[in-house]
Amino acid sequence: MVKAKTPAMHVVRIVSRQKGREYVSVLLRNSYREDGKVKKQTLANLSHLPEPLIELIRGWLRGERFLTAGEAISIRRSLPHGHVAAVLGLARSLGLPALLDRAPSRSRDLALGMVTARILAPCSKLATARTFGQTTLGSLLGVADATEDELYRALDWLLARQARVERTLARRHLAAGSLVLYDLTSTYVEGSHCPLARHGHSRDHRPDRAQIEFGLLTDARGCPVAVEAFPGNTADPATVEAQVEKLRSRFGLTDIVLVGDRGMLTSARIDRLREAGGIGWVSCLRAPAIRGLVESGDLQLGLFDERDLAEITSPEFPGERLVVCRNPALAAERARKREALLGATETALGTVAAMVGRGRLRSAAAIGLRAGRVVNAKKMAKHFELDIADGAFAYRRRSEAIAQEAALDGLYVIRTSVGPERLDSAAVVETYKRLSAVERDFRALKGEDLLVRPIFHWREDRVRAHLFVCFLAAYVRWHLEAAWAPLLFRDETPPARTDPVAPPERSPSAIAKEREHRTPEGFPVHSFATLLAELATLTRNRVVPAGTDERAAFEVLAEPTPLQARAFELIGVAPASV
Repeated sequence: MVKAKTPAMHVVRIVSRQKGREYVSVLLRNSYREDGKVKKQTLANLSHLPEPLIELIRGWLRGERFLTAGEAISIRRSLPHGHVAAVLGLARSLGLPALLDRAPSRSRDLALGMVTARILAPCSKLATARTFGQTTLGSLLGVADATEDELYRALDWLLARQARVERTLARRHLAAGSLVLYDLTSTYVEGSHCPLARHGHSRDHRPDRAQIEFGLLTDARGCPVAVEAFPGNTADPATVEAQVEKLRSRFGLTDIVLVGDRGMLTSARIDRLREAGGIGWVSCLRAPAIRGLVESGDLQLGLFDERDLAEITSPEFPGERLVVCRNPALAAERARKREALLGATETALGTVAAMVGRGRLRSAAAIGLRAGRVVNAKKMAKHFELDIADGAFAYRRRSEAIAQEAALDGLYVIRTSVGPERLDSAAVVETYKRLSAVERDFRALKGEDLLVRPIFHWREDRVRAHLFVCFLAAYVRWHLEAAWAPLLFRDETPPARTDPVAPPERSPSAIAKEREHRTPEGFPVHSFATLLAELATLTRNRVVPAGTDERAAFEVLAEPTPLQARAFELIGVAPASV
């Protein structure tokens, strides 16, 4: 259909009620002004016409031209639209544009475009500028002509608003008494000029690259609330105070419970939290501390002959509750891994012994160097005793040390300052296990979903801005994944835990989805990436009727498939309205 000039006529529907009955009249009217007053003239009564014909007349009067069945059309451009409509539509539903800035602007549109593109097809800023015109994203936001330099300026604009955005998210998702999850990860950096880039413990297993670290604060569900970058050689505990300061000063939160792993909330950091006051914590003990509890008699292994959870106290941890758990499945897996590592190390040590026997290794120094590399490769040095001399080499397992370690297999101790009136023993365990939600966020950020790594920016502010874009994308993606759970390989209704120590149970619907690869509605079950790809097949097409020029062009949206319609229904977005 195309726009055409029409008289000032319109179709109106008039409903009247008389003696309990309803009468509907459809009239063709003309509006005109006489002596400064608007008057209406009825030209025809259309009530006797069928509804489809009335709609045709109504459309024609609005300026629409309808093509006959035999009239040819030309599709000038077809752009993927469905995935853009889903991501951008939900971002708008979440209030993301106003969150970035209340006033519409080119910078806001560019920033929103970068966040959306990070979910659709994460890539460099140059590539992002190129992809704006490959979907409807560029035209919907008016940024199809954006350049790489504009995106960099938009990054600077966005970074200046990070603190305000995070404060708003904290007000939205956190409150006094909330559980706050915190974890840290690292990602490697290309180049050698970034001030934040340092060599440190690489969680990417890339010790050859300098890295940065970044911490993520989330609510109890794992919904991202704030992100912060640190130099790549920063120790995990050293980042905690900055996050506590952010929670207290910037977000105005007190009486919260901070949940962090044992490498994050060390005893020294917990002492600082005690001094600051107003911050509770839930964390876990390291293996040496657990061994110390056993040796001191505060922890009796016999407690777990008939149960898997017990609460104890110890003078080594005054004012804290210690919830001890023993997971038989975890114990069996650790025993299996240990035996596999011991066996592999013995095989490698046997090779060293054979080299010594053949005379290829002669001096004690050379033998020690080679054997040291073997036992350290899999961190098994503590489990082997080595006898080294010139031309001689022997090894054996430290059976007693191995047995002592095996006695603690599957055992972990959660420490907390929160009283039982607020969290009972089972709730303490469940609270600590919520950290898996942050790990899920990190997998999305560092995996192919959002591709936070590797980082190519060399300016510190640009690195922070890049992380903030990825953080905002993770925020939108988190809500998308939660809404689309019925269509994904995800348990949308996990049953309540009956045993906090055992692995979480799955609902029958989740088991059925994994077994049959079909939802109860009959749709194929998707990953997040494949569902986006499915939505991308919903296109917006630019159509030109035969015998007309570009001025007569109009756009037509493809008809959504039942699966696409269901996906949009779950997020409350209409693809045609975006």
